Amino acid sequence: MIDFDGDDKRQTFFVEVILPLAIPQTYTYRVPADLNDGLKIGKRAVVQFGKSKLYTAIIYAISKQAPLKYEAKYLLDILDDEPIVTETQLKFWQWIADYYLCTIGEVMAAALPTALKLASETRIVLNIAYEFDKGQLTDKEFLILDALEIRNELSITEITKILNQKAVFPILKGLLEKKIIYILEDIAEKFVPKKVATIRLNPFYDDKENLKQLFEVLEKAPKQVDALLSFLKLKKEKGEVKKNALIEDSGVSAAVIKTLVDKEIFMQANKVISRFSSNEGIIASDFILDQPQEIALSEIRAGFVDKPVMLLHGVTSSGKTQIYIRLIEEYLALDKQVLYLLPEIALTGQMIDRLKVYFGDKIIVYHSKFNDNERAEVWQKVLKKEVNIVLGARSAVFLPFVDLGFIIVDEEHEASFKQFEPSPRYNARDLAIVLGNLMQSKVLLGSATPSLETYFNALAGKYGLVKLSGRFGGVKLPEIEVVNITEERSRKLIKENFTSVLLERLKQTLENKEQAILFQNRRGYVPVLICQTCGNTPKCINCDVSLTYHKASNKLHCHYCGYKEDNITECPACASRHISYKGLGTEKIEDDLRVILPDVKVARMDYDTTRNKNAHQIILNDFEEKKIDVLVGTQMVAKGLDFDNITLIGIINADSIIQFPDFRAYERSFQLLSQVAGRAGRRTKQGKVIIQTYDIKHRVIQQVVNNDYEGMYREELIERRQFKYPPFYKMIQINIKHKDLGRLLTISDDFAKNLKSHLGEMVLGPHSPLVGRVRNYYIQTITVKIDHKHQSITKIKNLLKQQVRDFLAHKNNKAAYVIMDVDPY
Repeated sequence: MIDFDGDDKRQTFFVEVILPLAIPQTYTYRVPADLNDGLKIGKRAVVQFGKSKLYTAIIYAISKQAPLKYEAKYLLDILDDEPIVTETQLKFWQWIADYYLCTIGEVMAAALPTALKLASETRIVLNIAYEFDKGQLTDKEFLILDALEIRNELSITEITKILNQKAVFPILKGLLEKKIIYILEDIAEKFVPKKVATIRLNPFYDDKENLKQLFEVLEKAPKQVDALLSFLKLKKEKGEVKKNALIEDSGVSAAVIKTLVDKEIFMQANKVISRFSSNEGIIASDFILDQPQEIALSEIRAGFVDKPVMLLHGVTSSGKTQIYIRLIEEYLALDKQVLYLLPEIALTGQMIDRLKVYFGDKIIVYHSKFNDNERAEVWQKVLKKEVNIVLGARSAVFLPFVDLGFIIVDEEHEASFKQFEPSPRYNARDLAIVLGNLMQSKVLLGSATPSLETYFNALAGKYGLVKLSGRFGGVKLPEIEVVNITEERSRKLIKENFTSVLLERLKQTLENKEQAILFQNRRGYVPVLICQTCGNTPKCINCDVSLTYHKASNKLHCHYCGYKEDNITECPACASRHISYKGLGTEKIEDDLRVILPDVKVARMDYDTTRNKNAHQIILNDFEEKKIDVLVGTQMVAKGLDFDNITLIGIINADSIIQFPDFRAYERSFQLLSQVAGRAGRRTKQGKVIIQTYDIKHRVIQQVVNNDYEGMYREELIERRQFKYPPFYKMIQINIKHKDLGRLLTISDDFAKNLKSHLGEMVLGPHSPLVGRVRNYYIQTITVKIDHKHQSITKIKNLLKQQVRDFLAHKNNKAAYVIMDVDPY
């Protein structure tokens, strides 16, 4: 920040700005003298970049030194009264750019909500749902609104032409803040609290004489009398009467209740409740930790004295959330901000509800399902410290905290914390630790199955370690039984893809009016179609993958690019009608189950059934209200489901998870199978888990059965050390893409040879990845392994950046793309 005196106001200043573009460095602009007063690092400035493009940039540095190699253009305007990005954030952005080998502009693009980074092609629409007085608008604001009423939407370039001036951003900023306009985008799903219908009696019938007359009036409508009697009974027993409970108790239909509501005898209301419906006292302000939790809480407090980062390793349902709540309370008492990171916000509705019920207005939710205008509003609230607790997915780590005291990373092992596309390809868990260091905050990592790197750091003393080895309230861990698919097939006991053991247990569960989850980590009906005559398999026209058959659409889908084509009844290669279906997905399991158990109420939870607005909420609500007996799903069912009536988990084919060509395959398999198994028996009943597999003696299966995380960790660590993988070596993966396969093979080979001349055996490849072509781009992968104890990671990264710049500058490589992924996951 510049402290101006009288002379400074007349001097010429230059600012380095960050543009939301993938350019290698900041760009310098000259500041008009009349804008000197508004200069401050972290504010947004309007700049022209290129011939005519306008952008909002962030002021990164201020000086009196003009750039040496080019003439600085004038900065057009400054948008903000106060900075919207803190100086700590700018340091954080620079660290991310340096570590993940990307540009600071790409970090800015990822961090800022779109509504805060307007550009020439940003499209503006009128907020027709908002009432405002046109008489209060300026002439220029009125011109914009007049044009929007005619055209429906306008780009900022079009608005500059309408007003005949470039400095339109301050006008648009004012209209956005007044909610008169908004950024055009798909209005994404918001957090929707769960509501339950409640019934109460019209107060007129509180009078006993009126109630007596009511019974006489309803005498010829016996079902309505039954409903009224049940209501009075439930009212006396429970105080509050839920509509579903009334229907179940009275045995009448919903139509009867509706009739009584229409007659104004009953009054219906929707009440917001927690999804943590059973044992709700757990989130009351007076909940009591059990002894293991108290010990763990004390150890965490003591650990934070010396270690800024702690790992809470607690088995599923051990009560980690209650410990989080107690720690959050302590930091709120110090008036500190708290960041609570979850891997997938859309699948953790219960956690949102728990904390919202407990902390009320002190908590705010932030994730990509909010539209950009809402995200911009949350950004401002955090910056002004109007909220103290932020619950969010990985993008919440970019928010402008001003007094952050505590960060929780729940389920820290989850791959969902890793950003894959676009750049920066960061891991939010690691960013949380860096952010904690910058802001001198404490960081608590929590998981029942920690990542190997995290556990390694904890055992090495880099992080503190606290363990919770038992479930809350002494509930037993689920009983796990492994069933041999091969043996069941040979004895002809298997029906479709269900072993006799799983089917028998499933029937027993349903007879006990309990619920089950069936897990298969493939969506669709069947993954592969094969012609039995010539062996041809339908493949995507854009990617090197087979198409998956989806019965619901009767089409073949590519799960990489979204391409679809009609299902085949005969082979397109040889015209044979002998088409064989191989493998199975969640859709087929759901379909088969309906055939085997026709009375069962089945639902499916995967990407296909949850892509629509509020779809996942509806499924979870129905499951909790017991409208669903069996939930079939992908790994979505491993996260965020905490219901008291789930007593059976069926894993249809564990081998499909384990047998994957990746150095993390066994670790991920253990984590996923353990997490899925942990959904069973989370209250008073011990759960049962049936694992179907072709290899019952596989070490990962046995480790899951024995809940042997330590054994899995030790064996994996031996292999990681032997084959030079994390945590002993750092990895950087370089993917080179090109539409011409021959050209790609040549240039990737040249690039790898050049790298090997500098780094030797540290460089592996190039080779084709598992899927060698995606969206018509062929891919070659080069892997760099760095012994970080004996080699300078910074020097190697600088070398890689320079090599990539030189590679892309060559005229023969203009059509190639190079993607660098640090710490690939």
